Formats: sequence, C-alpha cells, structure tokens
Amino acid sequence: MKLVFATHNQNKVKEVQEMFPTQITLLSLNDIDCTEDIPETAHTLEGNAILKADYVFKKYGYPCFADDTGLLVDALNGAPGVYSARYAGEQRDAGDNVHKLLEELKGYAKRTARFETVIALNLNDEQHLFMGQVQGEITTKKSGQKGFGYDPIFRPKGYHQTFAELPLAIKNKISHRGKAINQLVTYLNSL
Repeated sequence: MKLVFATHNQNKVKEVQEMFPTQITLLSLNDIDCTEDIPETAHTLEGNAILKADYVFKKYGYPCFADDTGLLVDALNGAPGVYSARYAGEQRDAGDNVHKLLEELKGYAKRTARFETVIALNLNDEQHLFMGQVQGEITTKKSGQKGFGYDPIFRPKGYHQTFAELPLAIKNKISHRGKAINQLVTYLNSL
C-alpha cells in the first residue's frame, strides 16, 4: 500500500518512517509533486489535520494522513498552541520560534508544557483521527542536536534530556507524534 504523509517536512517523514511497517510505502508531498503550501486556517489542531488530509485526498486522490502538532505552554495560557509552527511569523523558522518562546518565558519558574499531535487519516472513503500527547517542561536554553522544531528546549517528563538529545528510538516511543503514529499503525495493521 502507498500512503501519503501530507507534509513537506523531511524531518517528520524520517521520524515517522522509522515507525511504519515495511509493507506500507510512505510518500511525502514532494513525492507526489505537491509543491503548494496547504493552508492551515482552522483554530484547532484537529481542524488543521483534517484540512490537510482532505486537500491531498481530493486534489491528488491518494490515501493519506496529515498531522498537526502544537506546543502548549501553561505559563502562556496554552500558547503557542495551534500557531506553534508560525509562532514567530509566517516564515515558519524553527530557530525564530524557539528564540521567541525562550524570551517570553524569561523570569517564569513554572515552565510546564505539553505537545499534542492530531492525525487525520483519509482511507477507503473514511476518515479516522488519532491523538497523542506528552507532558514535559521548557528548558531555559537549547540543548542537543537531534530532532527539529522545539525539540532542543522540550524536556519530556521523567527524562533529564531534551527531545533533541534523546535517541530517535526513545523519542518515537514516548513522543506525542510517536503515540499518535502508533495508533495509526495499529489501525492500518488491523485492516
């Protein structure tokens, strides 16, 4: 089976590919020549995941899934949330987003946060949703070279390392995206 992951982010594709069964060929938007930036205009993670999955399914006809992920920081009343990818502007620069978040948290002792991922799967004329969450905290400075996005400043609960310091196999097992992808894979294996 060929299944499109509705993303241009090759870091996400690499991370997810590690968790997929070998009988499923995972394609990215680049693989199907989808070069446009799919609008994420919903006000929820679920809404954005559905928008992206529907867009690819309707325009390209592939069975596909899309995710949307948000970092919700308690001290900032859940921000950046649904705007996590473009927190510092429409350029969607991870470095700028991390810098802005660290600046906004200066002076805060309570730095608890959680990542949430919602996946929308369009397959066989049905849509299914899968969700994952991980609790943790925002560090005061970047640490680690692995991962992407906010990984260098997010330390999952129960660990002394950030996502950017943890081996990919451990991150995939405990992360928000890993949990949602695990539910997706379990569903696909049941078909």
